[in-house]
Amino acid sequence: MKPASFVYHAPKTVDEAVALLAETAADDGRILAGGQSLVPTMAFRMARPGHLVDINGIAEIAKIETTADALVIGAGVRHAAFHQPVTKGPLGKLLAFVVRHIAHYPIRQRGTFCGSLAHADPSSEWCLTAATLGATMVVRNADGSREIAAEDFFQGIMTTALEEGDMLVAARLPLLSADTHHGFYEFSRRAGDYAMAAALTTYRIENGVMTGVRLGLGGAEASPRRMAEAEAELEGKAPSDKAFRAAAEAAAEAIDPLEDLQADAAFRRDLVRAVARRALERASGAKVA
Repeated sequence: MKPASFVYHAPKTVDEAVALLAETAADDGRILAGGQSLVPTMAFRMARPGHLVDINGIAEIAKIETTADALVIGAGVRHAAFHQPVTKGPLGKLLAFVVRHIAHYPIRQRGTFCGSLAHADPSSEWCLTAATLGATMVVRNADGSREIAAEDFFQGIMTTALEEGDMLVAARLPLLSADTHHGFYEFSRRAGDYAMAAALTTYRIENGVMTGVRLGLGGAEASPRRMAEAEAELEGKAPSDKAFRAAAEAAAEAIDPLEDLQADAAFRRDLVRAVARRALERASGAKVA
C-alpha cells in the first residue's frame, strides 16, 4: 500500500517547526525525523497525517553537547551517532553498548534517539535508558518550552506526556561519575527483533558495597521504569550472585507483565529474572553468555 495524501513542510528552525505544528494540529500534523516507525504505519494507512513537518533540515537540533552535568541529545541525532562513545567516561561506553541492540544497522542510520522516546515503544532500548538514568525531556510548542522528567514522560504503550503541538527538541542524560559500573542485557528471539525484556543497571562501589543503585526494566511492562524493589535488594550490599538473584526475583515479582502472542505473564517474569541478573553480572564484570 501507499500513504494517504499529505502536505509536506520543511522548516529550518525549531520556531518554524512548532508554529507549523500549531497550525496543522487540527489535521493531525506530525513530525518526521527518522521515520522508521511513522512511515511504515503510513504505508499501511494505520496513520493518516494531513501534514508532515520534516525536522531533518533544522541544524540546531542535529547535535550532541556535553555540559557540566549532562549529555544533551538533539531531536535530529540518529542512533548511529552512538556507535562510538559520544562523551568520555561510563555514559559514552554505556550508550555505545546499548545502541548495538537497536534493530538493524540500516535502521540505526535513519532512526533518531528522541524519535524513539516520542514513539514510546515499551521495548525501546533508548526509552529504558532514559527511564533508568533519569533523563529530562526538553519540549517546545508555540507557547514556549518546558521540561518533563522521564518518570512523568512515559505514560503507557506508545503514550507520552507530549501534548498536541508539542515537539521534543532534546533529551538530557545525567553524566555518570568515572567510577560508575554499568550493565545492560536484553532478550529477543532474533538479533534485531524487539526486546521481550531488557534490563539496565548502574551503581558505584564504596567500601566494598553498592551505592546509588539504579535498575530499570523495559519490554516487560507498558512503560520502562526503575524497579525500586530490586534496587532495595542491592543498595548497601556487596556485589554477589546472591544479591543479584534476590534483586532479579524482586523485579520479577514487582512487574505488571505484558502478555502477548510471544509471552504470557509467567514467561515474562522468568525473562525479567534472567535479564536483570545478567545486567547486574555485566556491571560487576562477570562473564555473561
